[in-house]
Amino acid sequence: MEQAKAYFLGIDGGGSRCRARIRDAAGRMLGEAIGGSSNIYQDFDGALANIIATAAEAAGRAHLKTSDLHAGLGLAGIVTSVGAERIAEAKLPFASVIADNDAYAAWVGAFAGSDGGIVIAGTGSIGFASINGVRHMVGGWGFALGDHGSGAWLGHHAVRRAALAIDGLLQPTPLIENVLSRVGRNRFDVSRWSEQATPKDYAEMAPLVFECAAKGDVVGMTIVIEGAAAISSLGRALLARGAGKLCLLGGVAKVYPPYLDADVKQALTAPGADALDGAIMMARQAQSIPVSWA
Repeated sequence: MEQAKAYFLGIDGGGSRCRARIRDAAGRMLGEAIGGSSNIYQDFDGALANIIATAAEAAGRAHLKTSDLHAGLGLAGIVTSVGAERIAEAKLPFASVIADNDAYAAWVGAFAGSDGGIVIAGTGSIGFASINGVRHMVGGWGFALGDHGSGAWLGHHAVRRAALAIDGLLQPTPLIENVLSRVGRNRFDVSRWSEQATPKDYAEMAPLVFECAAKGDVVGMTIVIEGAAAISSLGRALLARGAGKLCLLGGVAKVYPPYLDADVKQALTAPGADALDGAIMMARQAQSIPVSWA
């Protein structure tokens, strides 16, 4: 491969959206795009379709074909090598593909290969660190088993409390009233809504939870405090393994720091680059081309 004509695609695929970025070998950004959910654990075929569509949109803006692109994929839902193997077998329309967990791509971007840990608080939640070349992962079990403190978790707890209010077991608050206006005000409507609800649907309520908490809503404050404790626990687990520094990333990351425990807050540092550039770094490394723009 002629390095000067190499093009690299970074994909950050999460439960709510897929983001794509293309850079050339010199590091110039050529195109970006945003698409739908790309969690391969929740919907493998649907996630791949969204990845391809988002990559094609970014490629169009860069006046390239997807077959021109060496792709680095950071994807929610890759927990073991089995997920990466399925990606490899899918024969995606790229010049080459390297896939890993979205937390790994985010860590690569944040620390560029140096020791450190990240806690992602997006639609889901996960803690990831690499220390002396050894990976450490905490959380990241998905909505059914974990994702404590995540956007989906925050929204889910808000809806659960709204259900309690319908039964007269919890005093309504502005947060609960707002949630009920979205999901329904009786048992039938809320049950029907919950049957169809996805983690993304719950995560869309996370900003509302933080907004109400900031205004003193007791239900919102309780949920945020519980969520912050969960995020602090993920960070503390990585610090105990020797991470030293932590980056807090994801859709609700910016609003969590005031609520975090002091030791975790003190360890926070700004990431060197985002998950998209981390995925591009993965693709470059797979082609033995060093990062030249960082």
